Amino acid sequence: MTAIQQYRVNLDDRSYDIHIEQGCLNQIGKALTDLFGQANRCLIISNDVVAPLYIETVQQSLEAAGWTVSKHIVPDGEKFKTIATWSDILDSLMDNKLARNEPIVALGGGVVGDMAGFAASAYRRGIPFVQVPTTVLAQVDSSVGGKTAVSHPHGKNMIGAFYQPRLVWIDPDVLQTLAPNQLRAGLAEVIKYGAIWDAEFFAYVREHSKQLHELDIEVISRVIIESCRYKAEIVMKDETEQGARALLNLGHTFGHAIESMTHYTEYLHGEAVAIGMRMAARLSEQLGYAPKGTEEAMVQALKALELPVDVPQFTAEQWLDVMGHDKKNVGSLIRYILLRDIGDAFIAEDVKDEDIQTLIQSFA
Repeated sequence: MTAIQQYRVNLDDRSYDIHIEQGCLNQIGKALTDLFGQANRCLIISNDVVAPLYIETVQQSLEAAGWTVSKHIVPDGEKFKTIATWSDILDSLMDNKLARNEPIVALGGGVVGDMAGFAASAYRRGIPFVQVPTTVLAQVDSSVGGKTAVSHPHGKNMIGAFYQPRLVWIDPDVLQTLAPNQLRAGLAEVIKYGAIWDAEFFAYVREHSKQLHELDIEVISRVIIESCRYKAEIVMKDETEQGARALLNLGHTFGHAIESMTHYTEYLHGEAVAIGMRMAARLSEQLGYAPKGTEEAMVQALKALELPVDVPQFTAEQWLDVMGHDKKNVGSLIRYILLRDIGDAFIAEDVKDEDIQTLIQSFA
């Protein structure tokens, strides 16, 4: 049993705790009672993969603490992260007549958390929500920081809001039922933190890849704790991504383009980000920002985590067209997160289309 770890995300009246504890899923009822006081109704939003595994545990814990529980189940997968699915969640909120102080409980991965949070931000102009992440990706990244959204045919996560949860409740034990490809995809976000600003953490993740794949509780707990700490620290500095928070998008501009061009059917989010980080590393070398060997270090780390590194074949024009719609752009300018070295990332706003054409051609 790992020790309880708790971090406070300090954002004035939007502050909240990240609670990390092995086996804590069945304690969530008391946690919500302590947090919300008089409220006694909630809506659990989950998907059709996670719900059969964990919704009963969560519901029983809540009901034992005096909560009246309603449930809404969405289909699993990025392709269902749409306005239509989000609208169905709003219909469920309307049908259950949740009041402004009654929370949504988001039980699932990043898609569930993003859509539930966005619904919470819009319903009655904002009701509370709680993140109960069940994937590596959600536990180390998407559940923290308040980015909520749905996707649009023009790009991923184009419609959404910054809306912080009231609590993030993380139980590493739920990862035991995670599909191997989902586990690997989540580890892409872990290696990202090391690539951005901690070369030692980057090395630790690579060196402990076997233990991570085996879900060694001590190693996976340390990785979750450290990743949440990195994410929380940067969110506290830049909540709405006006500056430093953009560094967390390493690999994402290319990754989102890959997801869009393959219609969200060939790659999990983390897999696309992994390829995107390889591309960012090569671009960093190509432009003379990073020393030779940076891309190779990235590739070897990604391969150790059994993540894909081969770049799908699309034309440079296709890449540029899709990336032009990416939400990380400023006006018509595409921002790229590049590396000076492993552990030292920066925001580049002077990358030319010709540079991207050269990059894409180099992978042909």
